[in-house]
Formats: sequence, structure tokens, C-alpha cells
Amino acid sequence: MGAAVKVAQRMRVPFYDVKAQYDELAQEMESTVLDVMRSGGYVLGKHNKAFEAEFAALHQTKHAIAVHSGTDALRIIMDAAGVGPGDEVITTPFTFVASVETIVQTGATPVFVDIDPRTFNIDVEKVRAAITPRTKAILPVHLFGQLVDVKPLMELACERELIILEDAAQAIESTHEGKPAGNFSVAAGFSFYVTKNLGAAGDGGMIVTNYDDIAERCRSIRIHGMGRERYYYDHLGYTARLDEIQAAVLRVKLPKLPEWTARRAEFAAIYFEELEGLDLQLPYTLPGNNHTYHQFNILSDRRDALQAFLKEREIDSMIYYPVPIHHHSPYLKFAPEGSEDRVNGPLAITERVSNEILALPIHPHLNKDQIRHVCASIKEFAQSTVGA
Repeated sequence: MGAAVKVAQRMRVPFYDVKAQYDELAQEMESTVLDVMRSGGYVLGKHNKAFEAEFAALHQTKHAIAVHSGTDALRIIMDAAGVGPGDEVITTPFTFVASVETIVQTGATPVFVDIDPRTFNIDVEKVRAAITPRTKAILPVHLFGQLVDVKPLMELACERELIILEDAAQAIESTHEGKPAGNFSVAAGFSFYVTKNLGAAGDGGMIVTNYDDIAERCRSIRIHGMGRERYYYDHLGYTARLDEIQAAVLRVKLPKLPEWTARRAEFAAIYFEELEGLDLQLPYTLPGNNHTYHQFNILSDRRDALQAFLKEREIDSMIYYPVPIHHHSPYLKFAPEGSEDRVNGPLAITERVSNEILALPIHPHLNKDQIRHVCASIKEFAQSTVGA
């Protein structure tokens, strides 16, 4: 056993603090929401229109279409792009379920390929081998705040005449060589769930595209498939509009986003400095990418013990994602041949990462002392298990 070490002083470190974010902007948020309530413009009002324009400018795209959720955004862009029965869509099993359930809901088949062991994003080299005559699209998921390796992915899609649809739920402000998510595909879907870098007071989502025809279809599909004339329907659609109150809340928060992203980067820098040299894998950023640190994930082969150790010291952590999608009952039939071998099978990296990944607190309403407390506690854990 290693030498005994002094127990670190406890300090509460929450994984999220939605209330602190509200407190920072309370007066303006309440005033804006009250303005919406008094106006009577509750559906696709001035805040929706303004937020769409502001988001399109932020992501340098021609169109932005506000919708009810990130899941709605993904489903609608698939419908607008013509994904349907008989098609295959190549994606990753290391993601939130919305990335995959929306493929299945269209009648298409998800085809899973493994992930890059450094970024946890889809491994572009493995996408090529998964392409068949039925492949219609590639759905990369920009995980945790950075883009996939977009250039070779775009080259492959162009070569094989496939479309790309970006799952950018976690990728607001994420860029490659200065170009934001949404510019590497037919369309991209974003999420404004409360815990995202830009979160609503509930659900919210956005579609961005540079294609006029895709934008027109998306706008129609989000309102029951209604076309340019009221009560005339051009497509099968949904009730998927963004609530006006949510648009108003998001507009209040949007100007704060650069500051909040900068704070995430400050905290990430402390983690890198303090945790370097420990028996952990720290986040990796691809050349040309930025990283907005929606999550700060480490890998540890003692993940569960470390998480329990942190919990004892009042430090929250989360696991994204503990069980890959192909192991869940609705998606078992889509597991690739040989994937029952979790060590050497076609999704072996996904399996290992799911068993070792741990997200540390990094939201912008923490302070540096709290981040250093997390680091000190992880170091204490490492020392206490030396030679164990």
C-alpha cells in the first residue's frame, strides 16, 4: 500500500449551476420574458426572428431555423435532406441517443463505426470501410466542444457522393481554421438544452444551413409541413417551433457566450497544468480546431474509484457515455458483426472509453479555487493508490 496522505479539505464543486447563471442575468431575463408575456407574441415572434439572424451570423451560415430541441433539429434536417427507408447513415455509437434515434425514426439504418481514441469523435479512417451502395449520409457528432476531423471527412463524402449532416448539439462556437460548425455539411443541428454552453430555460434547438432549398424545407417541416401559404401543406411535418420565451432567454444569454467560453478555457488550462504527469489521459484538440470545453473529459482505468473518491469530497462528476448506443435494447440489431468482442471487436475503442471516461466540472460559474480543489483531490487519489 502507498503512504497515507492527508484528506483534502472539502469544498462543494457542482457539475452544473443553472441557478448561478440565472442570478447573473436575472434582471434582464425577467424583464425580457415579461415583455414577451405582455406583448402577446408567443409564437415565432420578434425574438425568434432576431435570434435566428444572430445565430446565423455567429456561425457564418446563410440560414438559421429555430426549433423546439436539438433532437427536432436532427430529425428535421434528415427529413429535409431526404434520408429515409432503405438508406444507411454512418455514425458513432459513442453519443447521446438522439443522434441515433432520429436516424431510426426516418426508417433509415444507423451504421456504427468506432471513434478516435484521442478526441472520442468518429474515426474518419473507419468511415470509408463502412460505406455501402445503400449509404446516403454521414452523421458526425462533434463531441464535448470540438469538431471532428472535418477536412478528410468532407473529401471522402465528395469522393463517394454522400451528404454530411452535422450533429453539433455540443459544438456552439466550435471551429476548424476559424470556420464554425454548420459549414461542413448540408445542414447542422444544435441544442440549447439547459446544460449546454448556451442553454435555454428548458428545451431549444437550431438548424443552420447554407442551402436555400434545405432551409425552406426545414422551415416548413417545423410547422406541420406548412408551406408559404397558411393551411397548405407541402411536407410531412411536426410541431417543432422554438417557444418565443425561450428565444428571448437565449438572446439575453448569447452576448455572454464569449465570456463564458473564455472562462471554460481558463479552467481547462488549470486542469492541464495541474494534472499533467498523472496516470490519466487528458483532452486532445486536433490541429486547426478550437475547443469550447462543453465537457472536460479524462480517461482513467480506475474511473469508478476516482468518481467515488471525488464524491466523498463533494465534487460532482459525470460519465458521458457509460453504455454505447449499440448495447441498448432498441439498437441491438444495429450492432456491427463482431461487436460482442468488447476488447478486440470493431468498436473496441468505444467500449474502452465508455469504461474509463469521466467528465470533470468546468462550467463558467465555478471559480479557480474550486478547479484547483478538484485537481488537488485527483492528485490525492493518485497518491493514495500508488502501489495499491
